[in-house]
Parts: sequence; C-alpha cells; structure tokens
Amino acid sequence: MPDLVWTPAAVADLLAIIDYISDRNPDAAQQLKDDIERKALELIEYPRMYRVGRVEGTREMLVRGNYIVVYNTSPFFVQVLRVLHAAQQWPPQVKA
Repeated sequence: MPDLVWTPAAVADLLAIIDYISDRNPDAAQQLKDDIERKALELIEYPRMYRVGRVEGTREMLVRGNYIVVYNTSPFFVQVLRVLHAAQQWPPQVKA
C-alpha cells in the first residue's frame, strides 16, 4: 500500500485555511481539518477515485464542495500537492 506524503506547500495551505476559519469558528476549523485529513488518508486505498486534475499528472478531490485537494500518485505514494479553496485560481496563471 502506498504512503501518503504532504508537500510543504500543501501543509502551508491547510494551516492557512484552518487559521483563517478558526478566527471566526474554531470548532468548524477543527472539523474541516479533520475532514480533509481523513479524506486524504482514503486516497491511499482509492487514489483514482477522484477527477483528473487541471494540471497534467494530477487529480483533484473535492472536500465539502469548497476545498480541493490536489494530488498525484505513484505505485509507492500518494502526494498531496496543494489544498485550495474553490475560489482560488488553479493552476496559477503566469503573467506575461
């Protein structure tokens, strides 16, 4: 069974989201954090369950309708790349 690996960017995303929500509702923030972490663990068993990502080689798991976990897979691991609010632009646009 593959390992679940979180990139530093994904950890920073998750902590920023939780910090923002906890200013208004600490219980909701903790519940969201628990939901995201629980669903991310399910990716180990079912990595192809969610839609193909907008960036080649990625997949996207929707959590509660507003949060997207962007990840990729290999035979050895599932790597969480980013945790984003649905209103955030993904993939980031490069300005010319």
